[in-house]
Amino acid sequence: MLPTIAGVPTHGLFVGLGVLAAVWVFVHEARRRGHTDDRLLIVVTGALVGGALFMRLGTWLQHVDLRDNASLAEQWAYGNRSILGGLVGAWLGVHVAKRLCGYRLRTGDLFAPAVALGMAVGRIGCFLTEPLPSTGGHNVSFLYESAFHLAAFAVIWVWLRRRPLPPGETFVWYVAAYGVFRFLVEFIRGNEVVWHGLTRPQLFLAVTIPFVVLRIVLRARSGSYSAVLPTSDEKVHQ
Repeated sequence: MLPTIAGVPTHGLFVGLGVLAAVWVFVHEARRRGHTDDRLLIVVTGALVGGALFMRLGTWLQHVDLRDNASLAEQWAYGNRSILGGLVGAWLGVHVAKRLCGYRLRTGDLFAPAVALGMAVGRIGCFLTEPLPSTGGHNVSFLYESAFHLAAFAVIWVWLRRRPLPPGETFVWYVAAYGVFRFLVEFIRGNEVVWHGLTRPQLFLAVTIPFVVLRIVLRARSGSYSAVLPTSDEKVHQ
């Protein structure tokens, strides 16, 4: 029987609280940054739809022989849920929605703190309900993830959002940091090892995160981030 709090499934409760927290942060940042275009609702819808689809179906292709994989219907109903798949789907959904409605402003700075806080809350539900495979008990890696996302939210909310980063770059930094963290925490997640001691999420991250980091390095070398560093006056006051 699934754990509940006041009759509400624990995992669903914390996921719902995480979504509410993310929505509040997103709306607050949109107003603060002057994003008042009604088309932003279409962009958010694209993120939610893309995230939901890829979270459920992102782990479908696990075997080279397609006959060994579950059908898409079986995967949707019974397959594993993937946060990494959800993030990729949300990113794709945002870009598709922008293309369809003609919204041109960068939205990464709105999504970064919202996703970070939402993940921090939602992962508590995972900790309370998902046991470590074959060993029983709670999978403490979910607590580590919650702490990471809460720390990331604090850094973004207190420091990065007040720095003159190029539009949208906050989300790029957040994704890069989470990718590195997730690769490391996978070693204690208990997920299936599939190749040279690495899990499927680690293989995915090993291919994708270097491109994200390379993008940051190239932008840094071009001087795009120079204004983010503390000025000499700020260093004196620190």
